[in-house]
Amino acid sequence: MMWLYGPWGGFPWMWVFPLIFLVVLLIFLFRGTGGPMCGGSGMHRRGPSGESTARDILDQRYARGAISADDYQRMKKDLEA
Repeated sequence: MMWLYGPWGGFPWMWVFPLIFLVVLLIFLFRGTGGPMCGGSGMHRRGPSGESTARDILDQRYARGAISADDYQRMKKDLEA
């Protein structure tokens, strides 16, 4: 009964666990969290606590049309100073 699976025992099944690990790893890496390592653009800057920076908020307000181009340029210059 010792040789039921041949001299290598359960050797053909040894590829299952590394394959599962590889699939889980690939899903984790490519799930699209938006970070630069995950294929995201890296355009979103975050502060130390994970919140949006003032520049992010300014860019979003301008993109939504909440502020004019002149206001955007003035506020951007203030932030850079």
